[in-house]
Amino acid sequence: MRLNDHLMEIKILGPGCPKCKTLDKLTREVIEHNGIDATVTKVEDIMEIMKYGVMSTPALVVDGQVLVRGRVPSSDELKKILTSK
Repeated sequence: MRLNDHLMEIKILGPGCPKCKTLDKLTREVIEHNGIDATVTKVEDIMEIMKYGVMSTPALVVDGQVLVRGRVPSSDELKKILTSK
C-alpha cells in the first residue's frame, strides 16, 4: 500500500540524545506500519542541524521542511504529519 507518489525524504535531527533516538525509532515504526515510501536518515552533526535553523532537538525534517522541533510527537500525530505530505 502506497500513500505517497514520491519517495519521502525524512531526516531526524539530533546529537543522539534519548529523545532523538525515540523520535528515530517512532518515525521508522510509523513508516513501516503505514506503508509509507520513505527514506530515514539521522543527522547528528551539530553544524548540519544548525543549517536547518533548529536550536532545540529532536527535530523532524520531511522533504527539506522542518515540521517538528524540540519534542517527540505522539505516534498518532506523527502518522498525521507523514500521511498528509
